[in-house]
Amino acid sequence: MTRDEPLVLGIETSCDETGVGIVRGTTLLADAVASSVEEHARFGGVVPEVASRAHLEAMVPMLERACGDAQVRLSDLDAIAVTAGPGLVGALLVGVSAAKALGLALGKPVYGVNHLAAHVAVDQLEHGPLVEPTVALLVSGGHSSLLLVPDITDEVIPLGATLDDAAGEAFDKVARVLGLPFPGGPWIDREAQHGDAAFVDFPRGLTSPRDLDRHRYDFSFSGLKTAVADVVRAQGGRPAADEVRRIAAAFQRSVVSSLVRKSLSACGQTGVRRLTLGGGVAANGWLRAAMAEACVGAGVELFLPARSDCTDNAAMVGLAALPRLLRGEDDGGTLAARSTWPLGDPSREPGIPDSACFR
Repeated sequence: MTRDEPLVLGIETSCDETGVGIVRGTTLLADAVASSVEEHARFGGVVPEVASRAHLEAMVPMLERACGDAQVRLSDLDAIAVTAGPGLVGALLVGVSAAKALGLALGKPVYGVNHLAAHVAVDQLEHGPLVEPTVALLVSGGHSSLLLVPDITDEVIPLGATLDDAAGEAFDKVARVLGLPFPGGPWIDREAQHGDAAFVDFPRGLTSPRDLDRHRYDFSFSGLKTAVADVVRAQGGRPAADEVRRIAAAFQRSVVSSLVRKSLSACGQTGVRRLTLGGGVAANGWLRAAMAEACVGAGVELFLPARSDCTDNAAMVGLAALPRLLRGEDDGGTLAARSTWPLGDPSREPGIPDSACFR
């Protein structure tokens, strides 16, 4: 890290965590996060209105904490980056409005970042500048996507995506069936470590020869979730602790098997021998170990971000904007929140203007 590298502040408010991060080049200086997950836990999922209000309350304290941790002033910044989509539109509006206000007050360029692209960019904290092209597997509560990434800012090619439940969503729903807390991913991972994955052979969605012809890189976890529920019902609806561990292990093995198989297939078909993981489910211990072993066998170089960087954070937002800052671009005048923003769409057309919240 040198003082000549750009100092970028990132803001992340796409869901239930208010993140403000500061990076200098690809070096992390601060990562302040306020989570409202406990407020959502009693509902079994994220409530958009609750999330939006939590972002409003946390924004200024997180800005202050990030600047304090990085020992910089807002006036020292070279740019502001913010998640502009996809996500909960009310939550996004809080972050976008804050970024535009900062850009106007400080006279700094502002960049709208695609949340999914940011999950690919975050690996730079671990391994330095992103090596392109790469195949990227993004797995989180809202997304399960396979991407070909020739250029993270201008050319991202979707290869496949979930047709129903995302992997993280399936973890949450299965955890609820098993009587485990929300969010379900860490709890299932913990229980699965002590369970027998061979307890039951759960289905692996879209992996039959016929499915692979039509959905080679797509995912489906809804049927798996139903299969788990059927096993639990057959045991009276309240499995004992040992059964919970075995079901968790078998479920997790099925999810991981699909993710690994299709990711390596994508690397083989595209000829790209690099694979990058991102998203909250990329912190799953079983997935990380299985993917690492499979990549060694297939001769694919695997890039795994630190577990702490897999979940939503603002440092990844700043990193994703860095190439555009170096090219002298600026979204400040047209930046708007986009509840949907397909990664295959390189356009930065306006979504919902932040003034819409006052109409």
